[in-house]
Parts: sequence; C-alpha cells; structure tokens
Amino acid sequence: MRPMKHTSPNLDPAWLEVEHNNRARVPEFQSHFDRWARDSAAARANGRSLLDVRYGHGEGETLDIFPAPRKAGKPPAPVLVFIHGGWWRSLDKADHSFIAPPFVQRGACVVLPNYALCPAVTVPQITLQMVQALAWVYRHIGAHGGDPQRITVVGHSAGGHLASMMLACDWSLVGDDLPLSLVKNALGMSGLYDLEPVMHTPSVQTSLHLTPADVSRASPARLPAPRLREGRGELSAVVGADESSEFLRHNRLIQQSWGTDVVPVCEGLKGLNHFSIVDALADPRQRLHKMVRSLLGI
Repeated sequence: MRPMKHTSPNLDPAWLEVEHNNRARVPEFQSHFDRWARDSAAARANGRSLLDVRYGHGEGETLDIFPAPRKAGKPPAPVLVFIHGGWWRSLDKADHSFIAPPFVQRGACVVLPNYALCPAVTVPQITLQMVQALAWVYRHIGAHGGDPQRITVVGHSAGGHLASMMLACDWSLVGDDLPLSLVKNALGMSGLYDLEPVMHTPSVQTSLHLTPADVSRASPARLPAPRLREGRGELSAVVGADESSEFLRHNRLIQQSWGTDVVPVCEGLKGLNHFSIVDALADPRQRLHKMVRSLLGI
C-alpha cells in the first residue's frame, strides 16, 4: 500500500505560529502544569512505583513503572504506555505521573517512558527511542505483573504522534522475538500527524530542525496504514473541541489517511483544550478516561 497523496496544508509561517501557540490560546496553562506537578509528586510518593528504569543506554532512555496490585490467581494486568508531549523538546515523564493512579486502581500496569529532547536529537531519533522503549516493555513487563500481549499506547500532542508511529511500526524489523501485533491499540490525544506544517512553524522549527526527509519518514499520515489483518490494533484519534483549527485538522487527517477501519474513532471532545484534555485522561468521570479503560479492557 502506498501512502495517500495529500492536499497541501496552509504553510503560512505567521498563521502557523498562532495555530500552534497553545500557551497563548490557554492563558491559564501554568495552573495545569502546577497541578500536574503536585499530583505527580503525590503519585510517586506512595512508594509503589519503579522510577528511572533504563530501557537503553542513551540520554533520556528511562521509564517509570506503576505496577497493578498483585492478587493471587489473577491474570497479568493490561499495560498502558503513556508518552508525554511538549513539541518533542520539553516536559518529562515525571510531569505526568498523576495519570497512573486512576488506571492502576482499576487493575492496569502503567508505564511512562522518557526520551531525549530536541535539539540534541531529531524527531526520527526520538521515534526510534520509543520503539526501543516499547520493545523493552514487551520483553520485561511480565516481571512487573503486566501482560505483554495487552499493550495499549496513549500519547498527547507530540506523544500522540509517537503513539501512532508505534502502531505503524514493523516490529519484525526490530527483533525476531517481537510480534507485529505488539501494540494492541493506540490513542492519540491532540496528535500531530503531518510534520510539514510543523517544519514551517519558526518558533518550533528552531528546536526541531526538521528536514523534508524527516517529514516523509516520520509523518504518520504519509505512511501506509497499519494492516489490521496482521493483528495490529486500531487508533483512536481525539482532540479538544476548543483547540486550534490546525490541531482539529490533524485529528481528521489521520482518519482520512488511514481510513475508518484503522481509525474508527475521530472525535473532538467538547469543552476541552490542549491542556485540559490531559486532565480528562486522569479523571474517571470523563469520557476520555472511559475510552482508554475500554481499550485496556478494565
């Protein structure tokens, strides 16, 4: 299958600066960051997590594991891997520990990987780091009570891009012991699925240094759709309904590119912006949280 051809997006740098400036669109963004930091510190303080476990030897190649409570006679727990956002150049797994407790309480094992940040590395290099992290999870999560046959990947913003790339990965090229169906399901929150507009956003490109070759090989919407008949899972694409038109376009684009069989869910979540959508993931009352629980089967 060949990647589908796309109509050129709006590449006006001034317009893209406005569309991609989420902090300007959400003036109270710092209150979200402060709450994430406070709740994440509390999540790590309970002593039931394994922090900074190495999945590789390079910069940033560590992950945190929040194991599900072990009970005699219960099968291994489904695994939620959450990949943080930050334009591939900022934030950290430690900022997002707060996501784990609500899912752990329902019986999931939660893994939060880190990655090196641009400009020290490129977006394709970060993608390969996440491939390495997922391979580690498949090979080792059983020792922590997780089921390697039930891995769901969720990512926010740049992490949404990385989550979709994990679903598209040909795992047979990564290791002979890895199944093509390594990722059972994925969910992208406010994901970026075509890197060409990002390349034309000056304030972001200053850090990312994207090339046309990077755009071609690391844009999910320009890659062949994952083949469901190989046992690969579906992608759910969600975005805050209050986000910019460009983020809304990206959300539609991945369904248009991969098709409704592979991306059956393409939804703007009412009342949510680029930051509150992360809060919604950790809130058991929110539709987004329930969607992920459904993917995990808990």
